[in-house]
Amino acid sequence: VQLQASGGGLVQAGGSLTLSCAASERAFSSYSMGWFRQAPKKEREFVALITWSNGITHYADSVKGRFTISRDVAKNTVYLHMNILKLDDTAVYYCAESLMVSTKTSAYRHWGQGTLVTVSS
Repeated sequence: VQLQASGGGLVQAGGSLTLSCAASERAFSSYSMGWFRQAPKKEREFVALITWSNGITHYADSVKGRFTISRDVAKNTVYLHMNILKLDDTAVYYCAESLMVSTKTSAYRHWGQGTLVTVSS
């Protein structure tokens, strides 16, 4: 499975941005898709996940209520809608696929290349 993340860019604090992650195949072998992010000099951290089959979602506390993850099964694409962006949201955002539902990076087999989100004041 190849994953292509896109949609990153520069946005002012309080603004919105939507990231996309296109999978090269439906990946029936994968159960869920996740978004992670990595800020400079910090470890990669979980942001949100969604299951392919029934759209169950889970969010990190830091983004709950501001970010929404969704999927388009027909397009093999997962989205991350980010609202009320904060300076602390600045990071490279990665999408990944997993055989399970997990917030741990080790549970994810394939990763996209990352897309940079920069939030300015």
